[in-house]
Amino acid sequence: MNQNRFPFSHQNLIFYRILLLILIFQSLNSQAQKKMITPPHLQKGDTIAILATARKNVEDNLKPAIDLLHSWGLEVVIGSTIGLDNNQLAGTDEQRAADFQQQLDNPNIKAIWCVKGGYGTVRMIDLLDFTAFQKQPKWIVGFSDVTVLHNHLNTLGYKSIHGIMPITVPRATDQAKETLRKALFGEKLSYTVAPFGKNKTGKATGDLVGGNLSILYSLFGSASAIDCTDKILFIEDLDEYLYHIDRMMMNLKRNGCLESIKGIVVGSMTKMKDNDIPWGKNAIEIIEDITKKYNIPILYNFPAGHIQDNRALILGNKVTLDVQEKGGTLTFE
Repeated sequence: MNQNRFPFSHQNLIFYRILLLILIFQSLNSQAQKKMITPPHLQKGDTIAILATARKNVEDNLKPAIDLLHSWGLEVVIGSTIGLDNNQLAGTDEQRAADFQQQLDNPNIKAIWCVKGGYGTVRMIDLLDFTAFQKQPKWIVGFSDVTVLHNHLNTLGYKSIHGIMPITVPRATDQAKETLRKALFGEKLSYTVAPFGKNKTGKATGDLVGGNLSILYSLFGSASAIDCTDKILFIEDLDEYLYHIDRMMMNLKRNGCLESIKGIVVGSMTKMKDNDIPWGKNAIEIIEDITKKYNIPILYNFPAGHIQDNRALILGNKVTLDVQEKGGTLTFE
C-alpha cells in the first residue's frame, strides 16, 4: 500500500487542533453573549422615575403609586412627560424620548416605571441611546405598549419587568403589587396556576420572552424583534377582534417563532371582540388550534395582562414551565 496516499503531517495535526480550539472558543463566546444581564436589584432608599412613553397622563392620579413606592422604602422622581398633552400622546416623540433618555442616563435612578400603555412607545424607541444603560443597567417596568421596550431590551441582552403600572395600582390586587416588589428587590418568584382543560402537559426550561401579542406581532421584522429560539413565550392581549388574534398567531407560526419555542404561557385575553358574522372560536380556542401540532407545554389562564391580578414577570429570566393535569407552575431561576 502507498503510505503517502493520505498524507497527514505534524503540521496538519497542529492546524486541526488550533481550528478545534477556535470553534470551541467561538461556541463558548456565543453562549456567553446569550446570557441575559440582570440589572441591580433595588434597595431601600433607591429612586424610581415615573414617566410616560406612550399615552398622556394629565390627571392627578399618581398618589396611590407614589404611596406604594414609599411604603417599600423607595424615593420617587416624576418625569417631565407627566402632564404633557399632545392629542393622545404624552408630548411629542422627541419629548418622550428626551425624558426617558434623561432617566436612563441618570445614575441615581435605579428603575423606570412607565405610567401607562396605549400606543406610542414604538414612535420613540429609535430615538434612544442605550450606551449609558449598558454600562449601568436599571429595571424598566410596565406592560401593554411597554412590550416595545421589553423586546428591545431583550435583543440587547437585558432583563426587564412585565408588571403593573402606576395608573393601575388602585385596582391591582395585593398579589400583583407584592410580586412587583419581589421582582424589583430580587426575591424569588414562583407561580402555581389551577388546572384548565385546554392546557398542554409537559415541562420545559428557557428564557421567558414576550408580552402583548399585538405589539409582538408589530415588531417582527424590526430591530426590536425577539429571537424565539428555545424560549418560553408569554402572550396576552386586550380589546382585539378574534380574527386579529388568528392573524397574529398565524404570523408567529409562519415566521418560525412557534417552531422554535419550548413552551407558551397564555395570560389574559380580555374584552375580545367579534364581527357580525362570528369567527367561530374564542381567543383560547384560536391559540389551541394554531399550536396543536407543536409538542410543547402550554399553560392557559396565567394571571398576567390587562387584569387586576397582573402578576410580575421577569422577562429575559430563565424559567421552568411545568404543566401537568393537576395544574401548572412557572418558576424563575
